[in-house]
Amino acid sequence: MALNRVWTAFFLVAFATAVVRWLLGEAGIFQALLAAMFDAARSGFEISLGLAGVMALWLGLMRVGERAGMVELLARLAGPLLARLFPGVPPGHPARGAMTLNISANLLGLDNAATPLGLKAMRELQALNREPEGTASNAQIMFVVMNTAGLTLIPTSVIAIRQSVALQQGLGAGFNAADIFLPTLLVTFASLLAGVLAVAWCQRLPLWRARLAVPVLAVGGLLAAAVALLAQLPAERAARIAGTTGAAVILGVVALFLVAGAWRRVNAYDAFVEGAKEGFGVAIQIVPYLIAILVAIGVFRAAGCMDALLGAIGAGVAALGWDTGFLPALPVGLMKVLSGAGARGLMIDVLQTHGVDSFAGRLAAIVQGSTETTFYVLAVYFGSVGVKHSRHALGCALFADAVGLVAAIGVGYALLR
Repeated sequence: MALNRVWTAFFLVAFATAVVRWLLGEAGIFQALLAAMFDAARSGFEISLGLAGVMALWLGLMRVGERAGMVELLARLAGPLLARLFPGVPPGHPARGAMTLNISANLLGLDNAATPLGLKAMRELQALNREPEGTASNAQIMFVVMNTAGLTLIPTSVIAIRQSVALQQGLGAGFNAADIFLPTLLVTFASLLAGVLAVAWCQRLPLWRARLAVPVLAVGGLLAAAVALLAQLPAERAARIAGTTGAAVILGVVALFLVAGAWRRVNAYDAFVEGAKEGFGVAIQIVPYLIAILVAIGVFRAAGCMDALLGAIGAGVAALGWDTGFLPALPVGLMKVLSGAGARGLMIDVLQTHGVDSFAGRLAAIVQGSTETTFYVLAVYFGSVGVKHSRHALGCALFADAVGLVAAIGVGYALLR
């Protein structure tokens, strides 16, 4: 419903603006809007075609990792941590297994596997729910907020889209679409930590115990040290190091999947083909959604509304003495709370308008890759078990979103500017 209103508003506001501009003497404004609609539709289709191959590659490789047992391995590693975050879930309960598998699948970018596991976890948690009927339990809130905060280790779809747009812009095979890996990881960690701490504060969880605090502080310290070291370098060199690190880590993960598959005697080729078929289907499935949002944004931009909106925000930011280079990416973060498809379209619009390798383009990709669609996750996960009263879940999730957006801008300026 929220996306329907935003999508309709794009068209109506653009049309009203065009009428005003036509009355003021701009005779070609309607032709410009029409041309923007057709151009956006063609662009959305071309991007989806390029995306099909890359998505098939990534999801094929991820399926090999899944068959090789990497999801189960991550689940076992996450078990002790989740025991501290979900004290109301008994050891050995099916909910704990489903939650760890869901989180592991999210870390590997296996969205299609993560959602069914997440819904299963919610049903298992509902069996432990002692709150009044229709009210979320503490464990359900923590689990849902962790999903909304963004858990992805490798932003597969964002990397795939960047590669597709880069080829469309003629950057060639030498373009490193994975240079957002390290910044995205930093922002994801900040958003997730903010969400967990917000829920823990509301639920009075004792997270200061050494068994939980020490690993979190250690990881946070290492990531902060990485940012501090890279921030001391020239922007171009820092971006090159971040890009090399991202490419090396992702290739290392792929190699680990293949080695683990060989060790377990998994038919890696068949697993890859099966995942690749799913990846192709995912890319084709998003064509109408992508065209719909790109056409709406194209009309909105052609009418001058996008420039006016960013200009108004920019004036306020400039009045505070701040740099305004992040503004083109800001709508992506604001839209992501409401709609993943809408945010994806806005990100692609930024990549096309400012360039896939520009500061605004990379920042938009980081924002898209490090956050989740909050209202969608809340609706699907709570709706699957009939929860109507989510208590503090929405507030904590929005707090994590805000922290993630601010962290994305800060990390972007530290590593990419």
